[in-house]
Amino acid sequence: MAAVKFIFLAFFAITSSLCFAFDPSPLQDFCVADLTSQVLVNGFVCKNPATVTPEDFFLSGFNEVADTMNPLGTNITTASVFQLPGLNTLGLTLVRIDYAPGGVNPPHTHPRATEIIVVLEGTIYAGFVSSSPNDTLYSKVLSAGDVFVFPQGLTHFNMNYGHSNAVALVAFNSQNPGAIIDANNLFGATPPINDYLLAKSFQLSKETINELQAKTWPNPAVKANNVFGVDIL
Repeated sequence: MAAVKFIFLAFFAITSSLCFAFDPSPLQDFCVADLTSQVLVNGFVCKNPATVTPEDFFLSGFNEVADTMNPLGTNITTASVFQLPGLNTLGLTLVRIDYAPGGVNPPHTHPRATEIIVVLEGTIYAGFVSSSPNDTLYSKVLSAGDVFVFPQGLTHFNMNYGHSNAVALVAFNSQNPGAIIDANNLFGATPPINDYLLAKSFQLSKETINELQAKTWPNPAVKANNVFGVDIL
């Protein structure tokens, strides 16, 4: 009986740790990121508290309209640990998205974070698709003041649904949510994925797949200063 109880407790401990395996929890008041350190950890090494200043917790410019003259018609302004070192270990990222009319934030996933979006200006069409085999689309047209949630790991998107510029504020429960942009990931991979495999998977001709692979896929993660495109160990 004691052996069975021990096995149950061990299993409970292991599964509990998996269930809560998110960003590291803070063990002190703050851990301002030392972005110059060469030490690789799950997050960033802490600066010496004696060198921490109020500037480590401050960022301005979220009121500024960003340039949306690019193929997607969107621009991402990020408040992450890269711009705001005081966020290190706190499990948060904030993003402002500016949309030109018709601007698109293409289908993508965040493997390490749930996302919540609030519309500040304009009209935005937003949605996500549940996992297979259901593949159910949940979408809404959002107006200023509306809020929508994208569950962690599910493919989602948003676009300017109106005729004027739009602005949204987005928050993630991770300091490094990561991003997998569907089109870039499949058709812009280096080296390229086998074209026969993609043709068979999408029920398209190899010629169409080759044409897609030859395109230059715009990447909003580049504008986001690494918060979406590059993993932190």
